[in-house]
Amino acid sequence: MNDMNISFSIDDLKIDPAAESQRIVTALRTQLRSRLRKRGLVLGLSGGIDSSVCAALAARALGPDRVFCLFMPEYDSDPESLRLGQEVATTFGLSSVIEDIGPSLAAMGCYERRDAFIRQVVPDYGAGWSMKIAIANALTTKAYNISYLVVRRPDGTVEKHRLPPEVYLGIVAATNMKQRTRKQLEYYHADRLNYAVIGTPNRLEYDQGFFVKNGDGAADVKPIAHLYKSQVYQLAKYLGVPAEIRRRMPTTDTYSLAQSQEEFYFALPYREMDLCLYGLDHAIPAKKVACATGLSERQVGLVWRDIAAKRKVAHYLHLPPQTVEEITAP
Repeated sequence: MNDMNISFSIDDLKIDPAAESQRIVTALRTQLRSRLRKRGLVLGLSGGIDSSVCAALAARALGPDRVFCLFMPEYDSDPESLRLGQEVATTFGLSSVIEDIGPSLAAMGCYERRDAFIRQVVPDYGAGWSMKIAIANALTTKAYNISYLVVRRPDGTVEKHRLPPEVYLGIVAATNMKQRTRKQLEYYHADRLNYAVIGTPNRLEYDQGFFVKNGDGAADVKPIAHLYKSQVYQLAKYLGVPAEIRRRMPTTDTYSLAQSQEEFYFALPYREMDLCLYGLDHAIPAKKVACATGLSERQVGLVWRDIAAKRKVAHYLHLPPQTVEEITAP
């Protein structure tokens, strides 16, 4: 049969949540007992869908008494993230602690360094201001992601400034201290409890490098890295993740202005990104992906080009430390 006669839709990403959750639970038990030889699991709860699903799976795998959760707010965090994370811990009966990383980040110069780079573009940026980074995505820029700084003045005025590469890199470098500080605390608690650390990226984030190396990219197990974001939501409903979290817009919760993931990194909302990534992974014709997503064939091609570009960046993020012995002589 001609491939063009076979339909393609979001239904192709449907899973059996009961069977999939059991498969992950079995894998977690095997990994901890046979490979890692650890007693339990530690993870940071952000109030988002991915960490909530990982917490639920961990509780199923080991029992809630062997799962320990951290809430790690800082000065730019949305208070809702802490509230929702605590709701998840309560829902699944998990022990937890709040580790406020704001003072540590300030002591390391995270905010000061970031603001110094911002002032290269907005000289009067300071107290009372808020900011985020956004991209003009591949659908509007011929597959080139152009970064912008969005700032809100104390009087409420919002401005958008194109970022020179060195300023963008400086802001991101300072901001990455947040993810690396959180991971340091996760491993502190893991070490004292003889637990392993859970990483929470889904397939879209893992494939596209939407994580910080040696930050949220560091972990001992990554139980949902094989699942598309749409599939994570299916598991969330089955596992009983609170509905408020399932309805919440995916957010980075990294900058002081609210920011969606597609605004910062992805070309499209997660549903359309899942379809494009799945289509590329399974050699589905662009015309069929276009019908499923509501995009044009040309736009699908641009998204695929953007996926390929991000995979090149992600290659470095996935690499282990390089040693001399790994270099093969010509």
